[in-house]
Amino acid sequence: MVVSLAASDDPTQPEPTLGEMALSVMERNWRAEGYTCPNRDHYPWQWLWDSCFHAIVWAEVGDDRAIEELGTCFAGQLDGGFVPHMGYPGDPSCHESFWGRRGWSSITQPPMYGHAMAELAARGMDLPSQLVERAVSGLMFLVEHRRRSAAGLVELVHPWESGADDSLRWDDLMGGPPADIERRRARKGMLVAAVQRDAHGAAVANDEFPVGAVSFTALVAFNCAELGALIGDALLLGAAAELSEAISARWDEGIVTWVDDGPTAAGSGRARSVEALLAALVDPDPAHVRAALDSLVDHSAHGARFGPTGVHRAEAQYRPDTYWRGPAWPQLGYLLWIAATRHGTTAVAASIAESLIGGARRSGFAEYWHPDTGAAGGAAPQSWTTLAWVVAQA
Repeated sequence: MVVSLAASDDPTQPEPTLGEMALSVMERNWRAEGYTCPNRDHYPWQWLWDSCFHAIVWAEVGDDRAIEELGTCFAGQLDGGFVPHMGYPGDPSCHESFWGRRGWSSITQPPMYGHAMAELAARGMDLPSQLVERAVSGLMFLVEHRRRSAAGLVELVHPWESGADDSLRWDDLMGGPPADIERRRARKGMLVAAVQRDAHGAAVANDEFPVGAVSFTALVAFNCAELGALIGDALLLGAAAELSEAISARWDEGIVTWVDDGPTAAGSGRARSVEALLAALVDPDPAHVRAALDSLVDHSAHGARFGPTGVHRAEAQYRPDTYWRGPAWPQLGYLLWIAATRHGTTAVAASIAESLIGGARRSGFAEYWHPDTGAAGGAAPQSWTTLAWVVAQA
């Protein structure tokens, strides 16, 4: 069933429920190749962390496409465990010259498959053993080959790997101001070419972008903990604990955030961006977590009716209607809601849930939206925004 996501002018017609709207988006964006594209017009391919979120939504209704969706995440996995961030089912030659690999990209993205598998299992789904083995391999690749920063954080090789593509945290290494779009685009292409690869072709380092990212490290630790707890894997649990301790040491009380390691540590790596607050998922220090979560609902910081804002309001570059400069992002809202829920900060969790659900409705399930008005930004409807329904069901 496909329903309209726009508000009806006919008062006699009942508004579709949030669940009806969410499932309509998912059906609309499902592809016969076995994945849910983020948006069928603007983002027709498969993205790694998007598909992990989509699997959770399919599992919420007991649909076996949850398992199928996760399977597509690993179809391009290399020997050694590396999982690419994009797949091109149906057109494997697409961007082949850019990536240097047919059918798949050559960088990765947040490994949300550990969390996704835990969520599928919690909903009674049986996980194929081969799928679990692939997930363990993917996570351990990152722990063993990417934990390269002096502070013990996981390094990125490209800003796209973070999922927060144009975060102001990367500005020091992007070769020009945010407004210089063409120069930045060229820089991103150069960064792909500069990636160092192992014998299997897996991206292991980049001297042009050696950022020990708090946000990415937190998601690696979180997914190691989720999958490790599910299957009782001591290596994953140990890695999660070590990464979490390393993250905790990056806390800066003065700016109420965690600071990246590497060449940006004294500059843009200190910017107050909301994705850095994902460290609240894993930092073992409750004082750090409490301060970070409180900032999400403080309207002088990240708090907003349809927030949290993507950038702290006091940052000079805060632009609530500009890509990665301030809009609210639903996938980040979902993860921060998990952090608040698991730390027992019920008021913060309730506020984030309300803002996420309201933003999804107001924006027509957009990719992101203005945190104060809910005005849509990016592509719409976007599949990952259906996470709002998962939150509403909790």
